[in-house]
Amino acid sequence: MDNSNFKTVNQDKFTVSTVEGLSIITSNSSNSESLDMNKITEIEKEINSFEVEPENREASFDYCYNYFYVNRGESLLGNNLEKSCLVLGFYLASWGMLRGSSFLLGKSVKYFEETIKIISKTDGSYWEIDLDKYDEENIKKIIEIYHKIKDVLVEENRTHLTLVTKVLLGVFGFVPAYDSYFCQTFGRLYRGECGFTYVNEKSLKCIKDFYEKHKEIFDKLYSNTYTIDFLSAKKLIFIIQKQN
Repeated sequence: MDNSNFKTVNQDKFTVSTVEGLSIITSNSSNSESLDMNKITEIEKEINSFEVEPENREASFDYCYNYFYVNRGESLLGNNLEKSCLVLGFYLASWGMLRGSSFLLGKSVKYFEETIKIISKTDGSYWEIDLDKYDEENIKKIIEIYHKIKDVLVEENRTHLTLVTKVLLGVFGFVPAYDSYFCQTFGRLYRGECGFTYVNEKSLKCIKDFYEKHKEIFDKLYSNTYTIDFLSAKKLIFIIQKQN
C-alpha cells in the first residue's frame, strides 16, 4: 500500500472514507452489522466516480496534507509559522471543527501555534506509517502523538476524539477521523471487541484487521488516490507515494 490520503463521501446509506489510499466503508444504517458484496460493489462505483473539485471544501484536506508532507521540521516554524497555523486551521474549519459549540470558534489561528510546534518535532517516519504498517512500534507512535497534540490543542474537559484524529488525518494521513459515523459503524462491526471511543492499541488493530479482511478490494482502489495541487489544480499522485 503506497498512498496516503483521506476523503469522505456521505451518502444516505453509507459513508466512504479514503484513508491511506484505502477506502474505509461505514454504513449509516443503525441495523447493519456487516458489509455484503452488493454494498461493497455499490461503494466501489461511488469511489471510482468521486472527484474533488479544487474550490470545494473536500480539497482543504488535499492542501493541508500536501503542505505538511512537503514542509516538515523547522520549515513549519519561523516565517512560516503563521502560514502553518492558517493551513491547519482552515482545513479543520472546512471539515466541521469550527461550527456549533466548538471552543475553537473563540480562538484565532495563533491558537494552533503549540500544535504546529509538536508537529515540527516529528520525524519523517510518521508520514511513512500506513495501514499495512500498523505494527507495535507504529501503533505506539500514533498513540503518543495523539496525546501530545491533545494536551496542547484541547481545553480541559472538552471532547477531543474527533478533533485530534482530524488533525492527525490532515497532517499525517495515517488514521481515519473518529467521528460519529465511523465510531458507531466500527463499534458495531467489532462489537464485543472495541467500542472505538479511544485511539488505543485495540481500535487501531481492529482498523488494520478490517483492511486485511478487504485487502484485495482496497488495494485495487488505492492506486487512484491523489491530492490536488493548490497552485496548478493538478492531481499529485506522486506526492502521496510512500516508501515500501
